[in-house]
Amino acid sequence: MADANGSNDEDIISDALGRAPDMQLGGEHGRWRLCRWRQFVGSYTLPALPDPMFVVHIAGKPNVRTWERDGWSEASSLPGCATIVPSGQPTGWLVDGELDVVTLSVASTDLQNAPALDQFKRMRFAFSDPLGVALTRQVLGELYAPQTPERDIYVSALVDALKAHMLRGPVNAGAADIPTSAFSSYRIHNIMNAILHRPEIDHSLEEMAAQAGVTPAHFCRIFKKATGVSPHQYVMRARLDRAQQMLEQSDTPMATIAEALGFTSQSHFTRAFRQFAGETPSDFRRRRLETLQ
Repeated sequence: MADANGSNDEDIISDALGRAPDMQLGGEHGRWRLCRWRQFVGSYTLPALPDPMFVVHIAGKPNVRTWERDGWSEASSLPGCATIVPSGQPTGWLVDGELDVVTLSVASTDLQNAPALDQFKRMRFAFSDPLGVALTRQVLGELYAPQTPERDIYVSALVDALKAHMLRGPVNAGAADIPTSAFSSYRIHNIMNAILHRPEIDHSLEEMAAQAGVTPAHFCRIFKKATGVSPHQYVMRARLDRAQQMLEQSDTPMATIAEALGFTSQSHFTRAFRQFAGETPSDFRRRRLETLQ
């Protein structure tokens, strides 16, 4: 479907990004469209879309945020998460590096009798969806394989299954208690958001591993596979990101910032910040102030 100007979701996204999708597949009469988008970096705004969109985060950087009422979201998306973007709502996005997502747009008229109609009336950002991700990956695998009549039938069936999954809505929360590898990924996502929400507290390896339900050694492996960095590096980066915000938005003394963010001393904070940002905290604050003047 399209808006009053004849544009569909994918046209609007292409205009905002300045590029077409890497791959696009459409259903009969345009009632659904599946696209893969890669390699868009930075912050950008999408105008309101005419149809709701189901977004599956396939690969890329794990630090993707959306704009909320007063700033970028505390929660972040990572590979294995899904997001629902409702129709009629402009959205803002912050991408820290390369991103790889698949979008499925469904005509608004197909949602009129959907059991999960209410979930398409608001933004649902970065929720765990192992089945949606598995179906999406299978669709992509088939689309990049040689084309045959049998393959086309199989892809159509997979997309129908993904569409049905999208329209069904959230499954019973108790299903998340099954101890699978996907469940570990879901727990890691929660751990990552807990770190971003309160980077200053002591996020010990043993405690995080216990929350994920795995051994510390295994937690290190799966965490690095999901984020590209070790748990310790992720905590340190979250603290230093928060430090940059404090340096930009306040005149809080360096020693106070260091203590508030869990550094052992001001000198420890200065060394870590220089390694992270390429300059000292004082130089960073001075440069930002000069930029604003």
